[in-house]
Amino acid sequence: MKKTWAIFSAMTLLTILLLAGCGTKDAGSGSGASTEGETKKETFTIGMEAGYPPFNWTQKDDSNGGVKISGNAEYAGGYDVEIAKRVAESLGKELVIVKTEWDGLVPSLTSGKIDAIMAGMSPTKKRKKTIDFTDNYYTSNYVMVVKKGSKYEKATSIQDFSGAKITGQLNTTHYDVIDQITGVKKQAAMDNFPAMRVALESGVIDGYVSERPEGISSSAANDKFVMVEFTDGFKASEEDTAIAVGIEKDSELKDKINEILKGISEEERTEIMDKAIANQPAAK
Repeated sequence: MKKTWAIFSAMTLLTILLLAGCGTKDAGSGSGASTEGETKKETFTIGMEAGYPPFNWTQKDDSNGGVKISGNAEYAGGYDVEIAKRVAESLGKELVIVKTEWDGLVPSLTSGKIDAIMAGMSPTKKRKKTIDFTDNYYTSNYVMVVKKGSKYEKATSIQDFSGAKITGQLNTTHYDVIDQITGVKKQAAMDNFPAMRVALESGVIDGYVSERPEGISSSAANDKFVMVEFTDGFKASEEDTAIAVGIEKDSELKDKINEILKGISEEERTEIMDKAIANQPAAK
């Protein structure tokens, strides 16, 4: 009797284990089938500094249309981001933003880490030797950002900055045009705009060159700054003051993005920029 009961118990336990094993296998197979059945949306990966408001900046949440930065707890916002969202949507792809230092943008593109650069970048002849550009999606002009109350606040000509300590961002036309000022004390180029704002507020420099949207943003966000526009300003070609999407040489994206950009009117672009200026974080 005891032997029969022991055999029955062993068989019952074996049956339970087999059923449990089958159940686990079925559940795993179901899960695997579901995962394999999902269609992963293609991505449109762009690189930007996320530190050049109002074109692009970094923020803590998704307010005002902010997009999560890849591999980062923060989000990116700004004019570039809004245009990028429209491009990605029209392409039927998911927008992915990779935060990259300015000097690393072109190498990231040519190495295939990103699909495009949307970072307030001008399509200069020098850059065109390495990468291609789409049609322009914004055009601006150069200004100077100085401290409010300084002797440069009322300047009308770039030559009024003779003897002044002026800088611009590294590897940009902003820095190159400083040479047009006779007798200027051209300072070492800086990596980014936050660094230039700190240098300006601390008195290390007397001013820095930027494009008008950034000048508006800086002076609006920090009451110690003022933007100087000139009647006798910097000489620059349209390609130096325009903004376009950077893409790899002979990329099939060029025609597609150009078609999308054609669908965004000048009025819409102005509205997007105005919103970006209004929503940009305080300058630091």
